[in-house]
Amino acid sequence: MFTDRVLSGMRPTGRMHLGHYHGALKNWVRLQESYDCFYFVADWHALTTHYETPEGIADSAFEMIVDWLAAGIDPKQSTVFVQSMVLEHAELSLLLGMTTPVAWLERVPTYKDQQQKLVDRDLSMYGFLGYPVMMSADILIYRANMVPVGEDQIPHLELTREIARRFNHLYGREPKFEEKAQAAIKKLGGKKSKRYEELRNAFQERGDETALEAAKELLETTQNLSHGDRERLFGYLEGARRIILVEPKPLLTETPKVPGTDGQKMSKSYGNAIMMREPPEALTKKIRTMQTDPARARRSDAGNPERCPVWPLHQIYSNQETRDWVTKGCTTAGIGCLDCKQPVIEAIIAEQAPIIERAQRYLDDPVLVRNILVDGCDRARKAATETMRDVREAMGLSYDRSIG
Repeated sequence: MFTDRVLSGMRPTGRMHLGHYHGALKNWVRLQESYDCFYFVADWHALTTHYETPEGIADSAFEMIVDWLAAGIDPKQSTVFVQSMVLEHAELSLLLGMTTPVAWLERVPTYKDQQQKLVDRDLSMYGFLGYPVMMSADILIYRANMVPVGEDQIPHLELTREIARRFNHLYGREPKFEEKAQAAIKKLGGKKSKRYEELRNAFQERGDETALEAAKELLETTQNLSHGDRERLFGYLEGARRIILVEPKPLLTETPKVPGTDGQKMSKSYGNAIMMREPPEALTKKIRTMQTDPARARRSDAGNPERCPVWPLHQIYSNQETRDWVTKGCTTAGIGCLDCKQPVIEAIIAEQAPIIERAQRYLDDPVLVRNILVDGCDRARKAATETMRDVREAMGLSYDRSIG
């Protein structure tokens, strides 16, 4: 049973390209072997910038999920679901919005950046301003403690951590908290109770971060604690409040540079993408017509692989022997650009063959995808319901007992 939970999602943009595959999906497939992974279609997020054109969202989500499954995401190992089919996301987003300062949202790096880039759209909407709150709710509702991100996404995750910290500070206060925490410590058993106290003292007296992490690991691996007692003991490590919402940590991932056919970052909006499940003939044509080093105007001209958009693809797809062959052949004009591209073409076709095969069963029978989502949404809803029960109780919104 995994103790660490990973969460990640994508807006439904339709078919995935090689940038998505190498930048995210291959990593997702690896993570599901070691962690409890939740992967979701962020369809509500699509409306923050494309609210006026919602008609293609469902079809785009289907195509995207087919590519996830074809890449190797296993619904038996990972929870695959759609954001809007788990309504608790909206509830937590609303409640977190009550306590999140507007200034925090306005300082998010992409807020002004997107406004400048998407000048053709009116983004003066509450949904666009508040999307980081919804993003935080997506993570916090599953108590995910790890989120795979690149360096540029860390500020977004730090905002999520701040929102969780503020919520716990405001609502983690509990009558007789210390008495309940002490009672929970006794449930750990003699050795673990003593160890917990030692680690807590080391952190609170000396700020020993290693001791804090060791204490958290001790709690995570203790099976006989109720969820409430676990929350109290996590909070008791650092102060006198329950930890209701878990602060996620970044799981830094290296994202290889995957160039498009024009040398820019691969993107469907640039028209330069090589798609997953691209037919071999179309794939071959796209790569054979890719730009190369401008210095090689003629076959006899020497070039420099470092200036060629095809070279980053060799970094991904070619072994060292092939890269050495390309470097020598390009710099001496010993090979032509089409010669250079051929190993990349062959490697991508070989990589995509099993992906195309896996995808076909879902394209032939779309009900398989629907059943995966029904099951995934049920599992996601169960986890989300548990969190919302605690959130409502902490905020005084629990009406389980009769009124009056």
